[in-house]
Amino acid sequence: MKQAVANHHKLLEIEIAGVRFNNPVWTASGTCGYGLDMAGLIDLDKLGGICTKGLSAKPMRGNAPWRIVETHGGMLNAIGLQNIGARAFVEEKLPELRKYDTRIVPNVFGYTVEEYIEAIRMLEDGEGIHAYELNISCPNVKAGGESFANDARQAAAVTEAVKRTASRPVIVKMSPNVTDIAAIARAVEAAGADALSLINTAVGMAIDIHTRRPRLANFTGGLSGPAIKPIAVRCVYQASRAVKIPLVGIGGIATTEDALEFIIAGASAIQVGTANFYDPAASMKIVDGLAEYCLRNGLENISALVGTVVVTR
Repeated sequence: MKQAVANHHKLLEIEIAGVRFNNPVWTASGTCGYGLDMAGLIDLDKLGGICTKGLSAKPMRGNAPWRIVETHGGMLNAIGLQNIGARAFVEEKLPELRKYDTRIVPNVFGYTVEEYIEAIRMLEDGEGIHAYELNISCPNVKAGGESFANDARQAAAVTEAVKRTASRPVIVKMSPNVTDIAAIARAVEAAGADALSLINTAVGMAIDIHTRRPRLANFTGGLSGPAIKPIAVRCVYQASRAVKIPLVGIGGIATTEDALEFIIAGASAIQVGTANFYDPAASMKIVDGLAEYCLRNGLENISALVGTVVVTR
């Protein structure tokens, strides 16, 4: 069994939008820096993909502290999308990152359609990038990003504009902070998205009962971790019924069982996020766990499990 699991490329290899991934386990944006930050803790070659922290056309300093608050079953963050900028990523991080046998998926954001396009154009110069994850749904910003995700027409407009600019597949990251995620998913698919990743964080707030002040300097932040997993699974299930393009599941995934739940709901791949902070090896354990599951259940490839949830009335 151990020998078979060690050679699990055949069991776990997947394809999304024409890009081959060694397995469906990726790191989630904002939880592993630019990928290299985790190199001393895990085997990057064992990851299916690395989604970098959000990149903008110009560098950003982010919000003032406090920017992270631990909560029951997760954490709130209001980092404010601090990053070195797309150009610096291409010049300083990408050359080292592409030495690893994993797929590189920069997460990209902007406050206007033009800023998205500017960042994408900078990244187009980078060798070794396999796809883009378009962040239209971050709740940590006061303008721009959130509004794109909350309105089907705006979400479609930015998707269409980026697709005209990008030579690589575009994965649009969806927000849970909407009334009907299926409607927005359909609009983004119609605009040319190659895949969807869902979900981004949910908007939350925490208050210090002694000072009666918000515990985040930004007042509100993005809630992530196990607390949002049921919401994320529901969103993946609903989106899988609404669109035909592949889905990438995110939200509270920390174990093999969590990953399997998303895959059965309809996700072709998954991203490990908040778990990286307290168990950097979580993604490694999930890769092995998925291979073992395939062997135990006679599956030739993990893709056979995608969207197999049994729903009866």
